[in-house]
Amino acid sequence: MAHFAKIGLNSKVLEVQVVANEVLHDSNGVEQEVNGIDFLTKLTGWSIWKQTSYNGNMRKNYAGIGDTYDEDRDAFISPKPYPSWTLNETTCRWEAPVPLPEDGQNYVWNESTQQWDVR
Repeated sequence: MAHFAKIGLNSKVLEVQVVANEVLHDSNGVEQEVNGIDFLTKLTGWSIWKQTSYNGNMRKNYAGIGDTYDEDRDAFISPKPYPSWTLNETTCRWEAPVPLPEDGQNYVWNESTQQWDVR
């Protein structure tokens, strides 16, 4: 199954639709994104769709409702979780100013202290 994000104002993801892989196949059996877009446009009347992928092999991250599609980066980017976090330009994911400890404990980010607190 293929997944497509419906893109609205300010490049926000409004929904994600599933399309059968066969719909994407061209006359040579090769998947073409444009075929999925054409299918969804005819089905819904909405013409701005971008294909997304669970495994991140397309447009950096899987699209979720409320995410933004960044055309320059050709990537889906989730909303910034905290003011102190910065966008990793390679992964298009937000990163805390301090790395998450890798000691097996559960942590939550504390924006006021700019550190990870044990839950």
